[in-house]
Amino acid sequence: MTAASGSTTDALALLTKGTVTCHKLEQLEAKLKEGRPLRIKAGFDPTAPDLHLGHGVLIKKMAQFQKLGHEVTFLIGDFTGLIGDPTGKKATRPPLTREEVLVNAETYKTQVFKILDPEQTKVRFNSEWLGGMAGEAWIRLASRFTVAQMLERNDFAKRMEAREPIALHELLYPLTQAYDSVALQADVELGGNDQLFNLMQGRILQEASGQKPQVVLTVPLLLGLDGVEKMSKSLGNYIGFMEDPDTQFGKAMSVSDALMWDWYLLLTDKLPAEIEALKQGHPMDAKKGLARQIVADFHGAAAGAEAQERWIRRFSERSQEEAPEVAVSATEGEVPLARLLVDRSLAASRKEAERLLGQGAVSLDGQKVLEPSLRVTLLPGQSLLVKVGKLKLERWVIT
Repeated sequence: MTAASGSTTDALALLTKGTVTCHKLEQLEAKLKEGRPLRIKAGFDPTAPDLHLGHGVLIKKMAQFQKLGHEVTFLIGDFTGLIGDPTGKKATRPPLTREEVLVNAETYKTQVFKILDPEQTKVRFNSEWLGGMAGEAWIRLASRFTVAQMLERNDFAKRMEAREPIALHELLYPLTQAYDSVALQADVELGGNDQLFNLMQGRILQEASGQKPQVVLTVPLLLGLDGVEKMSKSLGNYIGFMEDPDTQFGKAMSVSDALMWDWYLLLTDKLPAEIEALKQGHPMDAKKGLARQIVADFHGAAAGAEAQERWIRRFSERSQEEAPEVAVSATEGEVPLARLLVDRSLAASRKEAERLLGQGAVSLDGQKVLEPSLRVTLLPGQSLLVKVGKLKLERWVIT
């Protein structure tokens, strides 16, 4: 932490917010107290041309270090991308061609500066040190690790147990990622929680190379718009860095309330206490704030505010349908939405209400509900547009 960055306690609270692993916390605290810019490393293999919010969790954490005055290196794995990261793979993945890797790498360089400060970010390619290594150097590197160490990796252990093949080149991947940390003399390496094994090998190789081992910080995999699977372009449950403001805002408004709070933790700089304070207000207001922030991260604050205005205007126009107003009593605490639908005769039974909710046939203020067991709190003075299917529409005025 630099002298102008505030207290170590405040810095630790921000930097460890939303992390799954911090190995070792006491070492991170000690490094922050040194008063020098720390060398922060995060690697990205350019296996696809587009980045989305799933990548953004890690890049946002890099930006938090950057804002505190630390030296951030965005490492493009143009060499490791040729090997193919075996993390989470049940079979050997086909390696990309160098041409594919370089094309994707160029798009990464453009997209990451939507979040990171281009003037304060170092962009490196690991082919700088791995591409020129001779056979003797590879043998020395491989000698630092044992086969038993590599097979401790969960992915490999499962494939061995299932008698599924593991190609020899896949065993090189953790070694090359570890050597990246040596080449950059990293103080801290960031990665997804599924990368923990690889990141820990960096500590081992740094110690063997006479360096102080890096602190390892991992972040969870971000659930996508469906709230079930991790965010992925192939699954269509993503928000892309390069999507237009209206698309980003609309997609963000479609997530469930439960997922919204996870996104607040992982995609914004708000601390847990601030997020808890937001939970005391109306979830629709909080969701608009989240959607506005996501758009602002990629297109600027003005674009975020304008996207919100357009969304509200479109929503308001849709809501001009003849929705009868009905008085609904405020509730004490949370109650199942399914029960409220039955009480209002919008569903014939609790079972039918839960089925409609699970199918996305129910919306509150234009937002589809996808949780059959969703519980809500109705507050006096609140107004809520409730739509069930295509024909049943009511505006609940809470008294």
